[in-house]
Amino acid sequence: MSQEAQSPDYPEYWEADVVLRDGGTAHLRPITPADADALQAFHAGQSESSIYLRFFTFKSRLSPRELERFTTVDYNNRVAFVITIGGEIVGVGRYDRLDDPTDAEVAFNISDAHQGRGLGSILLEHLAAAAREHGIRRFSAEVLPENRKMITVFNDAGYEVRRHFEDGVVMLEFNIDPTERSRAVMESREHRAEARSVASLLAPESVAVISAGRAPGSIGQALLEHLVEGKFKGRLFAVNPDVVEPGGMASFPTIAQVPEPVQLAVVAVPYEQVPQAVADCAAAGVRGVVVATSGFADDGARGLARQRELVRHARAYGMRVIGPASLGIVNTNPEVSLNASMAPELPQTGPLGLFSQSSAIGTMLNSAACRRGLGISSAVSAGNRADVSGNDLMQYWEDDPDTLAVGLYLESFGNPRKFSRIARRLSRSKPVIVAKSELMGLQLPPGHAVRTSQAPAGALDAMLRQSGVIRVATNEQLMDVAQILVSQPLPAGPGVAVLSNSGALGRVVADAVITHELTVAQLDTGLQFDGGPQALPLLRSRLAAVLARDEVHSGVVALLPVPGVAAAELTLILQEAAAAAGKPVVLSMVGTLDAAEASDGLRGNGAAAEAGQRQHALPGYASPAGAVAALADVVRYTEWARRDQGEPAMATGLQTHRAEELIDELARGIQGTELLRPSSAEIGDLLACYGISVLPSAGFTTADEAVAAADRLGWPVALKTTDERLRQRLDLGGVRLNIVDAESLRRNIEQMRRLLRPFGDVPLEVQSMAPGGQACTLRAIEDPLLGPVVSFGLAGDAVNLLGDWAHRIPPLTTVDVAELVRGPRAASKLFGYQGLPPVDVAALEDLIARVAVMKDEHPEIVLLEFNPVLVAEQSLTVLSVDLRLGNHAQRTDSARRAMRD
Repeated sequence: MSQEAQSPDYPEYWEADVVLRDGGTAHLRPITPADADALQAFHAGQSESSIYLRFFTFKSRLSPRELERFTTVDYNNRVAFVITIGGEIVGVGRYDRLDDPTDAEVAFNISDAHQGRGLGSILLEHLAAAAREHGIRRFSAEVLPENRKMITVFNDAGYEVRRHFEDGVVMLEFNIDPTERSRAVMESREHRAEARSVASLLAPESVAVISAGRAPGSIGQALLEHLVEGKFKGRLFAVNPDVVEPGGMASFPTIAQVPEPVQLAVVAVPYEQVPQAVADCAAAGVRGVVVATSGFADDGARGLARQRELVRHARAYGMRVIGPASLGIVNTNPEVSLNASMAPELPQTGPLGLFSQSSAIGTMLNSAACRRGLGISSAVSAGNRADVSGNDLMQYWEDDPDTLAVGLYLESFGNPRKFSRIARRLSRSKPVIVAKSELMGLQLPPGHAVRTSQAPAGALDAMLRQSGVIRVATNEQLMDVAQILVSQPLPAGPGVAVLSNSGALGRVVADAVITHELTVAQLDTGLQFDGGPQALPLLRSRLAAVLARDEVHSGVVALLPVPGVAAAELTLILQEAAAAAGKPVVLSMVGTLDAAEASDGLRGNGAAAEAGQRQHALPGYASPAGAVAALADVVRYTEWARRDQGEPAMATGLQTHRAEELIDELARGIQGTELLRPSSAEIGDLLACYGISVLPSAGFTTADEAVAAADRLGWPVALKTTDERLRQRLDLGGVRLNIVDAESLRRNIEQMRRLLRPFGDVPLEVQSMAPGGQACTLRAIEDPLLGPVVSFGLAGDAVNLLGDWAHRIPPLTTVDVAELVRGPRAASKLFGYQGLPPVDVAALEDLIARVAVMKDEHPEIVLLEFNPVLVAEQSLTVLSVDLRLGNHAQRTDSARRAMRD
């Protein structure tokens, strides 16, 4: 908590580091009485014009009464935020609730020196989020007509703004509930700001290497040498108190003494000196730092605390941080030539963007790309990923013309909901490959301060598939896929031509094609090279004929050694055929004793693709299975990218505001990690806000109470236990159906209690009978890592024993909902199975859409489970619901922009 934040009512979770429009950073927090002097200084620094536009009159100073009113707020009816850079206030925004408790008046004041950096838009987003939290639905503002900048802030926010003139003032009014347009505006602004932030790191005009000592071979010395030898096109400075002229370059004792502005600093000083080095960079106006030094979050709680303080200080002064424990950053654009990394040479220029976390993984990725001849556009090793993350890099790569494909090796997620949103958008234009371990999300890698997942197995992978990400397990598999993406056109379909000079090898490859759910469009095992080089023209024409067939979308060439034919000549033939056909072709040389010819990597000319186009270098693989697996990943990605993604899954008749009021009232007393299960009536009221009803039931103690309840519900009824162990267990006697009268009900109650006596005194209830149908389970949870997760399966052994679930991360599209229903292996039972009629899938999809919207809008709902849901031919009935509310940690992807640790 900030030093100013001493009030017990101070909403610390509203604090946020934010990225500004030009890529700089600032700190946003609620105002406190301790800000009085800083607010006075801010006001005194404003021009007469700015003061007049804010207050409709000029006042050189704020009175003590005004200062007290402006800085003393209740964080409910009156809220104010300040944005600070280097501890100085550069922007103020506030709202005051009006007589109508759902309305509030909003106002801003932005420093003259920081106009045009997007501060007003950020303040509006955070004020709107705080206002919605307290039941405010509409903002109004009084603006002078000449204050065009402020009017533009409101108009460009994506809200439906109503305006009229009154007494020479423009009156603005708008509803602050998020809309599709307002969300799109926020995401677009976030995208541009974060992309520019990363661009300033990867294409700096000036770099300073801050190191200590003169020992040759030190990290600082190596980084400086690599920048020099990579021919960095900007200005380069050495900051080292002990070295006068490193490599003939002038050295400066401190960064403050560097005579020109420094945009990027590379920090390679001992652990205990890093905080001071970063503080010096902040004071000197540096825009970003790469911290190569380790020993922070990878050094336990003490190191984590120091890391967070380092990042907090850097962001407060407008800086981004890569690291700590970063291997460095690379940009191969000839106009930049930045090698601020431990790689001894600047990598080959190419279209692949690479992101890694730990330095060890970064080293493996870089060496694998170099070994395979894959050119790199830019590469970032985030180390402990304390600030700059894979999300930031994806924002940058989306607009980067030098990057055609993106590869990320992720050991942890910081903000997976944001990752899903950005990756889904980026994957529409550029493929995203993610390498992750099976344990990702279940345990923390060293140095990573993130949450672990409690979601069901498979939910994380489902999120990646939903986002269009190509998921692989290792860095080598990542490169297998990448070398196709950067060198070949995307396949138009699943049809694969398998060509080989061996019948046995060709059949093995064809089997692999089928195993990966592709289609063998043609199997040609008659390639002959008996004529030596004279046979190559015939090979060219044969390949051209095969690839020309409409049902062939790609080719796999698997060859045994070819005596008398140079591999380079053969590669050229394949390159030319693939280029002429405009279809991807991959090659596997099997059985050769020449390690260079058998290895994985790009072959032939054009290995380094130019910006914006793919060259027809030939992807080579030591293993035919690896070639087919990589090609299958590319085909699946292409199918995802070309398909209709659907529309946002909506539902009619929702009462979102009423639901918020109910949840706020119920969750008000929840403390810490405790969970609250509302009463059946309260749950029913909440579900009704989303058009969901549960089949009526009634608990009882005596048989007379049960009969009375059955009379109210209507005969016939079902008798069941609500015990978690025995619910739905017909085999254990926990359910009895179609009880038609009082006598039968009394008899069944007696029998059930006798049968269930070994399980204790279990509670019982009666319930109206539902039409018969397929029993399904629908569950939605709030996961610490993934946020909301919606899961669907067929009730019973399919989910309980076999884990046959499908998962999706809200918000869902219509396609997501349809795939969720069809995702479980047992889903065929819904569509007509063994002569049974298909069930009402449309009603099931409608229920899922309502649950997804409900869960997405209310993170306080920790668990919502419908089990079972009976789906019949023309009906759907929810028989049982379990709902738990929690005092949730504030969601990491709310309707306000904020950087996350």
